[in-house]
Amino acid sequence: MNTLPAFIDQHPRLFVLTGAGISTASGIPDYRDGQGAWKRAPPMTLQMFMSGPPARARYWARGMIGWRHFSSVQPNTAHRALAALEHAGRIELLLTQNVDGLHEAAGSLNVVDLHGRLDRVRCMQCGDITTRDAMQERLQAANPGWLDIQATVAPDGDADLDHADFSAFDVPPCTVCAGILKPDVVFFGENVPRARVDTAWAHLGRADAMLVVGSSLMVYSGYRFVLEASRKGLPIASVNLGVTRADALIDLKIELPVSEALAPFAG
Repeated sequence: MNTLPAFIDQHPRLFVLTGAGISTASGIPDYRDGQGAWKRAPPMTLQMFMSGPPARARYWARGMIGWRHFSSVQPNTAHRALAALEHAGRIELLLTQNVDGLHEAAGSLNVVDLHGRLDRVRCMQCGDITTRDAMQERLQAANPGWLDIQATVAPDGDADLDHADFSAFDVPPCTVCAGILKPDVVFFGENVPRARVDTAWAHLGRADAMLVVGSSLMVYSGYRFVLEASRKGLPIASVNLGVTRADALIDLKIELPVSEALAPFAG
């Protein structure tokens, strides 16, 4: 069982956990280096986002510029490979820490988006859900002077605008109640909705092995599932470049680019 094909062949009910490393080949930067350290400043926390208009203006200005790239990204070989494995009946559940929706775009059906989806926007007051595309139209209409700005894309669908003046950036409110609008994703400092976690636990209980793809597992919300898989005695395989938080628990570690490692399963 020293190869990924052998591991997958021997375990027909895989609980799959994916992280940022699976989407880098689609043009979305990841967060950490090969040692698990941050490559950039950590993402905005919920507390900072809710602290006042300046923080939200900074977030949405960066998001308006970054969305132009993020909204056009496409699934890569690794996403298609996992979709093919699911359609072949080999995956119990695909649990992703990513917010890009690329697993669903590749054809995966049984997906839990642990940290939410960036293509939705939620009102923090009334809970109304709208599309990120609709928010983009409102942001661009309210801030025409920002339309020609170019910047380096960042991991969370935003862009690096470190020296910009955000004081005049206009963030539209909720059209239903005029409340604060936030991407429908789990920020640092925010709890993952209980229903998602409970669904994942239930599927992990029916799996016969765990496969981690493109995650350093430094964030506890994903790492806890590896801890439980290990406690249950499930074999664990990892495809990731560099160290992971769970190296001591992993039975098979494949240090290759994710798309290269999964290419044989893409069909």
